Amino acid sequence: MIRRDHGSAVAADAARLSVMPLEREGGQAQFIVHEQPPSPDGAPLEPLLRWMEENAGRELTVGEIAAHAGMSTRTLNRRFREQTATTPVRWLHRARIRQAQYLLETTAHAVDRIATQVGFGSPTAFRDRFKRQVGTSPHAYRRAFQGSPEPQRI
Repeated sequence: MIRRDHGSAVAADAARLSVMPLEREGGQAQFIVHEQPPSPDGAPLEPLLRWMEENAGRELTVGEIAAHAGMSTRTLNRRFREQTATTPVRWLHRARIRQAQYLLETTAHAVDRIATQVGFGSPTAFRDRFKRQVGTSPHAYRRAFQGSPEPQRI
C-alpha cells in the first residue's frame, strides 16, 4: 500500500524503520538509514535508478551509466546531483549496501559471498563501506537483524 501511494523508496524506508532488534550489543550505535532516498516516482532519472539497482551486482562505470542514460558523464553527474543530492557512484554504493542488508537479514550466505553478489570488488572493500554507511560490521548487523533460531528444548 505504501509503495502504491508513495513509491518504492518510501516503502523500503518504512519497512527498514519498523524493524528493530530486540537486543543491542553494549555501546552499539543506533542503526540509522543514512542514504538519501532515490528520486521520487516519475522523476526523469527513475528508469536509470531502477536499471542501476537491477545491475548493481556487476561492475558499472560512470561512463557505462551515462551511456545507458544517453547523456555525457558531465550531464549525468549534474542531473544526478539535482535529483538525488548525491553522485552516481555514491548512489550505487548505497544501493549495493541496501541489497547486502537484505541478504544479511534473509540468508545464511557468507559475508564474502554477499560482497561479491552485490558488486563489491573485494570483501574488505565491502566490509569497510558497510561499516562506514551502516555504522556496524556486516556480522554484527546480521546478528541484530536476522531472525534468531528457536531455542532448543532439552
